[in-house]
Amino acid sequence: MRRIHNKKYLKPNRKKLRKSLTPAEAFLWKQIQNKKLEGRKFRRQHSIENYIADFYCPQERLVIELNGEVHNNETAREYDRKRTEVLNNLGITVIRFENKMVFENLHYVLDEIRQNFRN
Repeated sequence: MRRIHNKKYLKPNRKKLRKSLTPAEAFLWKQIQNKKLEGRKFRRQHSIENYIADFYCPQERLVIELNGEVHNNETAREYDRKRTEVLNNLGITVIRFENKMVFENLHYVLDEIRQNFRN
C-alpha cells in the first residue's frame, strides 16, 4: 500500500507552514485544536498525496481550506479545483472558506464544519 499521508519530502514545508500560520488559520486553529469541536481531532498543515491541507480531521476524512487573496485568480482556482478532485477521489471531503469569513462569521464556519461530519 502506498503512503498518501505526510510524505517525508513535504515535512520541511509542513513544518514551515505550521510556524507561519496566516491570521485566519491561527484564529480557526484556536477553535478546533485539542478536540474542541465536537471531540474531533484536527491536524494543521497535514499533507495528503502531494498537497498540504490547512486542516485535516482523519476521523471524518475532512479537509478545511482557508482562502485568501492569493486564491483569487484563474491559475489558483484551477489548482484548487484539481486538488479538490484528487482528494475527493481518495474519499476525502474538502470545504473552503474565505479568510474573512473566519473573522466575520465564525459561528457559520464552525456550523458548516459540523455539518460535514459523517459520524
